[in-house]
Amino acid sequence: MTKFHPYILAVFGAFLALSPIASAAEKPSQPNILLVLTDDLGFSDLGCYGSEIDTPNLDRLASQGVRFSQFYNTAKCHSSRVSLLTGRWCQQAGDIEMSRAVTIPEVLAPAGYFTAISGKWHLDKEPTDFGFQRYFGHLSGATNYYKGDTSFRLNGKPWSIPEKGFYTTVANVDHALKFINEARSEKKPWFVYLPLNAPHAPLQPLKQDYEKYQARYIDGWDTMRAARLEKQKKLGIFPAKMEIPTRPDHVPAWLDLPPDVRDWESRRMAAYAALIDRVDQELGRLIKDFDAKGEMQNTLIIFLSDNGACPYDRRNLGKNLPPYEPGAAWSDSTGWAWARNAPFRYYKQNQFEGGIATPAIFHWPAGIKLNPNTILTDPAHLVDVLPTLAEISSAIIPDQFPNRQPSKLAGISLAPLLRGEKITTRPPIHFLFESDRALRDGAWKIVSFKSQPWELYHIGNDRTEVHNLAAKHPDIVARMEQQWHEITKSELQAPAKQQAPVATEAQVHRHPEWTKLPPKEK
Repeated sequence: MTKFHPYILAVFGAFLALSPIASAAEKPSQPNILLVLTDDLGFSDLGCYGSEIDTPNLDRLASQGVRFSQFYNTAKCHSSRVSLLTGRWCQQAGDIEMSRAVTIPEVLAPAGYFTAISGKWHLDKEPTDFGFQRYFGHLSGATNYYKGDTSFRLNGKPWSIPEKGFYTTVANVDHALKFINEARSEKKPWFVYLPLNAPHAPLQPLKQDYEKYQARYIDGWDTMRAARLEKQKKLGIFPAKMEIPTRPDHVPAWLDLPPDVRDWESRRMAAYAALIDRVDQELGRLIKDFDAKGEMQNTLIIFLSDNGACPYDRRNLGKNLPPYEPGAAWSDSTGWAWARNAPFRYYKQNQFEGGIATPAIFHWPAGIKLNPNTILTDPAHLVDVLPTLAEISSAIIPDQFPNRQPSKLAGISLAPLLRGEKITTRPPIHFLFESDRALRDGAWKIVSFKSQPWELYHIGNDRTEVHNLAAKHPDIVARMEQQWHEITKSELQAPAKQQAPVATEAQVHRHPEWTKLPPKEK
């Protein structure tokens, strides 16, 4: 009997699923899929998650779809992209080379999908080497919003930035629409991945967007964070009696800052807000197009962020210029990152909730059976996206692939949740970036700041990680620490340095690139 390669069988199976002999009653219509990933967006940065920033299009998707309140990422740009695309922990997948994985487009294309990406790549080779049939964007981890960089590509070939009229966020959506129209002309369902650069630094908004927010943040981060916390309670994202962490020592009170520092910081937040507002405006163009084409009903739109707000205040050029002028390239602010991650502690790269918990919106009228505006409290992770998309598109995830050795999936399908069913158990959720670590198992979470001693939190009772229970429950810490090490060694095959035990004595949690602010003159 002739034996066929498993991937060939997967392609053949997907073909049968699309053929006329498959009953329409057995196989629901495959949805179009738009997967949006923002960069460094904080947990509370959207209106539907508590923000004062105008995000009417995303708010509409949330009110008509579902939001997650416990959706996790890896706390870092490139590793989140690997986990999102492969359904595996970053190092388990082979890191940026993805040598031990297959990607979402490589799963969906054999099932009949047109696959395209428009935006930031930040991984090995180019997207067209990993199953994407079309690509526009930059291979780099960040780029100038107006000038771009030399890594821009269009379908594998270098692409030159126009001298005038170019803006990255707008260009990404322009090309996404072109790719979608190609898919329509081929009469195929489409998968479009839109990994936007915004609101990653440099903070370079469009003039009209910045001027809209220029005076909005003069009252400072204490006031903004308090308002966001209150709005989150009214939206029902968190219980009204949830305990809120106090402002950390490394973030000064706003009114203790000198006037010139307050002026500078208020302008920085205005630039952030403008970048996020523009993301919403550009997504509005896509939504308008889907509405006009009658595609909204059976288009799954997923909106995510790769990590929490970024605190790294690295380099600021043109501080006295408007941020949209040539020569201006502003960096991030730790104080605003703290406020933007409300109600959580810490930031990008840290495995506390402020680094790993971000907005997640799913909108699909034809497929989501929950009531509109539902807030799902189930823990979920970027690794769950691939198995979810495979299930809803009737695609097969191959366990073999040419020139790669796929490891087992780390994620689970969230499709049951979208159908209104329950997921009663899931494997532990593993977190590791450099020396920052965590493990979420059920309601319990252990977390280590840069390999300092493990802290233990009962997330079910203490979502904001206020009460460290490590001393009270050393048995739970020991069990979860063993789990973490087993996954790190056997599944991630991480270097020995990352598998080393944590320190026995705690130090003050600090990072040299967090903003250092002068005290107010007395």
